Amino acid sequence: VRGMRGTYVVRSYYARTTHVLRTHHTDVRSTYYDRRRGSPSGDSARPSIFLGWLCVCALSDFEWFFNGNNFSNLSDIEIQNPGSYVVEITNLLNNCLDTDTIIIDQNTELPDYPNNYTMYEDLVRMPDDRSMGSGNAIDIDSMGNIWVFERCGGNNGACLASDVDPVLKFSPDGDILTSFGSGMFVWPHGIIIDEDDNLWIIDAGVVDGEKGNQIFKFNQEGQLLLELGRPGVRGDSQELFNEPSDLSIGPDGTLYIVDGHISPDSNRRILHLTAEGEYIEEWGSQGYGPLQFEGPHAIAVDSQGRMYVGDRTNNRLQILSPEGELLAIWAHFGRPSGIRIHDDMLYVVDSESRQAEGLYGYNPGWHRGIYVGTLDGTITDFIPDPNSHDGTSFPEGIAVDDNGVIWGASVGDRKVTKYVRN
Repeated sequence: VRGMRGTYVVRSYYARTTHVLRTHHTDVRSTYYDRRRGSPSGDSARPSIFLGWLCVCALSDFEWFFNGNNFSNLSDIEIQNPGSYVVEITNLLNNCLDTDTIIIDQNTELPDYPNNYTMYEDLVRMPDDRSMGSGNAIDIDSMGNIWVFERCGGNNGACLASDVDPVLKFSPDGDILTSFGSGMFVWPHGIIIDEDDNLWIIDAGVVDGEKGNQIFKFNQEGQLLLELGRPGVRGDSQELFNEPSDLSIGPDGTLYIVDGHISPDSNRRILHLTAEGEYIEEWGSQGYGPLQFEGPHAIAVDSQGRMYVGDRTNNRLQILSPEGELLAIWAHFGRPSGIRIHDDMLYVVDSESRQAEGLYGYNPGWHRGIYVGTLDGTITDFIPDPNSHDGTSFPEGIAVDDNGVIWGASVGDRKVTKYVRN
């Protein structure tokens, strides 16, 4: 990295993580400590190959980004030199010999599909001067209220260090109506509203032996109706989860759960449970072949009971029959982070594809955005990410309301958006 010398520590107050950047000529390494996963720190930590890490070195712009945490406000970070003195932002900028930008390469070529949607932003007003945290969990109830399950103003580890409510209910006009959940969750990762307007909440984070790694059912007043899994206990048995990511409710009311995430220690399976959480069957294993998953992240079930599984790290959808037989593998919907089905139309959002070979999210040729298509795999619309950046941008999770409006919650951009058909 031209013009930058030395060792800098970047502390994220939102994510409660510490990142060390060492720069020597053109050699850049990053090591990190993540309290949520308990990764090692210091020289023994694994090198990060710029997993979503961004430094823009320009006279008028300065931004740090790491692992989904976007710090566009200079007050969000402090930079220290371990030698004993604080490095002022202005001094760091002055060390940039030119205005070259260090960024992760993004796919820029748009696919040849129409976009018949208009995007709207600034839709909800957070309570008590709070900032919206990262999130992929959003849904709309039968009254048009907007439910968001966000990560306590930050991302990894933020809810462990915060007393704010991560479950937020907004009116259709975006005013806060109620909230709950302070201190209950580790890492918010899903909210699904059933036909009775109950909330299914997915906590994918784990504090071993303490909390997390569960799925909960609440009514709209925040009363707990059902609790699945055991707090802080990982497992692959019929009663346990290991970092569940998403849930879909089948036409018969049974539950289809993506049990697993990107951690190499998490499960790689689809669980089928009764509406009361009793085990029925499961499918899948770890790997790259048919009916194998790497980083499973999303699921939707159609009116016939067919499962559409977002096998995200493998950059594909896998479609399963109601009996769990493989029907198709589709790669033309990008790298699926979120999937929903409404009125027999398929909605898939890609929030991570990029063309930086060797890095997380590598999927060359696929622009980030929302794909809209029929259940036979025909794409009818593509809503492009207008500003693809870093390791993740645009919504990671989506919902579709009764009017066919698409709603999105973003990890990288930390905002709620909607997309209305023209």
